[in-house]
Amino acid sequence: MENSPPPAAATEEAQATQPDPLHPRDPAAMRPPSPPRAPLAFPTLDSLAAFLRPRLPPQALSSWGAVPGTKTLLNLFLELSHGDCTLIAPTTPPPSPQVVRAVHVATVRIRNRRGARLVEARQLLSDGTVRSRGPRPLSEKMRPGESPEAAAARAVREELGERARVRIGVAREEEAAPRVEERESVSYPGLPARYVLHAVDAEVVGGVPEDGAFETEETGEDEGDAGAGAITVKRHYWEWVDDDGDGDGDDEHKEVAAAGARAH
Repeated sequence: MENSPPPAAATEEAQATQPDPLHPRDPAAMRPPSPPRAPLAFPTLDSLAAFLRPRLPPQALSSWGAVPGTKTLLNLFLELSHGDCTLIAPTTPPPSPQVVRAVHVATVRIRNRRGARLVEARQLLSDGTVRSRGPRPLSEKMRPGESPEAAAARAVREELGERARVRIGVAREEEAAPRVEERESVSYPGLPARYVLHAVDAEVVGGVPEDGAFETEETGEDEGDAGAGAITVKRHYWEWVDDDGDGDGDDEHKEVAAAGARAH
């Protein structure tokens, strides 16, 4: 019959072709994903501690989770388990150079309709600590095989909320190559870190305030991890920052670097 509804499969196929501002569908616009990571080399928390202890400064491990703003050994163990980071160690035994924590980070430079940039000023952690964030743009540790754009869309959902509508783009051509920052981790004092920063541009479509300061609940971290001894993020505090008009982008570059230094 002429008025019969289209088959369900056809309807689903048509819906699938509709553009989603959170997920770019054009494969040509997607940059290569982060490289595969090596399998977890530490089956237990004790094995990780035994590996790190001779390779870190004295008292470093005991400071993790005890010093405000830091995270615990369990946090690092979970990062390794999930593929959020890797440990790079020299092949020779101590006292060779220290182990390095390597992290691929998607930094999401979100702008509103008047051109202001969204930055995170601070976080509330599960232990009650309020941690300063720089400020820095929305950022997320990339998972194995995940593209910067996919990690950016996940960061929006987990940190800004399911109602947030943000159009994810790709980095400008001149910035397509990721930047590398090497410094000591804020979360794990004494552990050098190498941050590979993949910058992604984005634009607010709706679902979040576009002026002033606001806060959101974190939804991407497992509540059970906090109960087991890991320190998790509970709330994010955001601000809109106007460009200073000098056109050199220096403040924005500093914020991107801060995103690596404070990658949670």
